[in-house]
Amino acid sequence: MNVLEAIRAKRAVRQFQERALPDDVVRAILNAGRRAQSSKNTQPWHFIAIRDKAILRQLSECGEWAGHLAGAALGVALISPDPKEKFQTMFDLGQAAAYMQLAAWELGVGSCLASIYQPERVREILGFPEDLHLRIAISFGYPLNEEYFSAPPRKGGRKPIEEIVHWDHW
Repeated sequence: MNVLEAIRAKRAVRQFQERALPDDVVRAILNAGRRAQSSKNTQPWHFIAIRDKAILRQLSECGEWAGHLAGAALGVALISPDPKEKFQTMFDLGQAAAYMQLAAWELGVGSCLASIYQPERVREILGFPEDLHLRIAISFGYPLNEEYFSAPPRKGGRKPIEEIVHWDHW
């Protein structure tokens, strides 16, 4: 699968098989995030890779729509300095998340972002330092519905390019 095909076909997956991800797959996903570009190459991230089901269940309760973390084979918490200090930090984290998700998709692994609305509770669960922040985690696992990889793109799922691209001026 090439990058353009992965971008075209990628879907959010929130239901996963009860099947562990092999270590080499987990490392490939994490390495893709590590390789993401960042503003001035600051690489402002730390990743906490979580396989422990009890911890994933606890994290799933820290965001209104984070329930999919409970069923994941792997959760990745994106930890960074305070994004209010440097606005590019959130963009950099987004790139790392996108790289991980696209690498996972190529490996037959689905994923979905989870917004964390209880960052202090998550800090207690994961034990990361006070000067770092967490607002996004990602669930990864083999999709419960394997047809995600062979299904045609949904009609009407994306706005036409003419509706969102403006050439040379608005």
